[in-house]
Amino acid sequence: MSDVKKSLDEINESVKVPSVYESSFVQKFLAYSGPGALVAVGYMDPGNWLTSLSGGSQYRYQLLSVLLMSIIVAMFMQSLSIKLGVVARQDLAQAIAVKVPYPIRYFLWILNEVAMMATDLTGVVGTAIALRLLFGLPLLYGILLTIFDVLIVLLFLRFGIRRVEFVVLSAILIVGIIFGIEVFRANPPLGAIFQGVVPTADIFQNHQKLVLSLGIMGATIMPHNIYLHSSLAQSRRYDHNNPAQVNEALRFANWDSTVHLIAAFLINALLLVLGGTLFFHQNGSLASFQNVFDGLKNTAIVGNLANPAMSWLFAFALLITGLISSITSTLSGQIVMEGYLNIRLPLWERRLLTRFVTLIPILIIGFMVGFREQDFEDMIVYAQIALSIALPFTLFPMIFLTSSKKLMGKHVNNKLVTLVGILLASIITILNLQLII
Repeated sequence: MSDVKKSLDEINESVKVPSVYESSFVQKFLAYSGPGALVAVGYMDPGNWLTSLSGGSQYRYQLLSVLLMSIIVAMFMQSLSIKLGVVARQDLAQAIAVKVPYPIRYFLWILNEVAMMATDLTGVVGTAIALRLLFGLPLLYGILLTIFDVLIVLLFLRFGIRRVEFVVLSAILIVGIIFGIEVFRANPPLGAIFQGVVPTADIFQNHQKLVLSLGIMGATIMPHNIYLHSSLAQSRRYDHNNPAQVNEALRFANWDSTVHLIAAFLINALLLVLGGTLFFHQNGSLASFQNVFDGLKNTAIVGNLANPAMSWLFAFALLITGLISSITSTLSGQIVMEGYLNIRLPLWERRLLTRFVTLIPILIIGFMVGFREQDFEDMIVYAQIALSIALPFTLFPMIFLTSSKKLMGKHVNNKLVTLVGILLASIITILNLQLII
């Protein structure tokens, strides 16, 4: 059982699943469903919002292909994360820590802590902007108020992991419905949308397109979700010594992951389409949250789509995702710290530690250049790129671990899976190097 699982025992017990012989497909799916929702919410935090909106406003629907490829890669990588958790009964941080010497372990811990702070930064800025849009609260005050979201996180976690999963799933449905309505009212051209799903080679030649593509990739395939899923996959209670139940756990955990990641893809695609429909005609300028909020309210900008209710729904959805993403980043941070360092902190201490460390650079930059929304939104985009750069340091170890016969037994990756994993991680690495060069 993973160390973070022990921490979660403070707030819940594992969820018992039906007998492999006594329940229908639907009953089993519902029993295993939940961890995928917690992981998927990390794929639709404010960082995803901004990269998708910016990609749409700059290149209309062309980056839908990047989003689609990113979510397919995410499905593949999350399946390996699930397999590690279910079969080896270890989360990724634990499994890596056993295999590497202390200097590398500390390096990977620091790297992943930086990635966690980048993830937390998007939640802080997104929540602060949502509070400003909804209530006119200055950004500085909104940023400082996010310190208290630890109370919201703990409130959710006190109800047990099953109820937390239900709350998160409800949030995903609400956000999806909101954007579905807004895109339907925008009436985008379907032909151009389908064209955007087809990949083009100019991503490699156009620097700004590469930056946004890596931002979308970093916001879609995030390191902390890989760590999180390897732990949450262990939250269902079944007989680990029964091969039939292990196979069933793998099957339904992957169904759970796939269904929720498809939902995450649709929501991000709706955001990109919304940005491309509202703002591409405005000289390709990057969309900001304020632009979208004003556009949804201003008849002069978007015609029949304009409606004050649409703008308030947009801001409300931004607030929901900013707050809900705090839950997953807290649990992921716990996994990384306990797995690499074997240090166990209460969840509220871990949350406050991450939040205070995240606020330091935000406040320094704010006081240096002023608390301007555009500057903070630029921080969100580059935080996603930082996640993309950190990603190979998570993917390569996971691929090699799940390719270990000693660790995985009969569930070891076959040669094709290993080859595909290495190829995908290498492509991400090469794109990162090209961006840096």
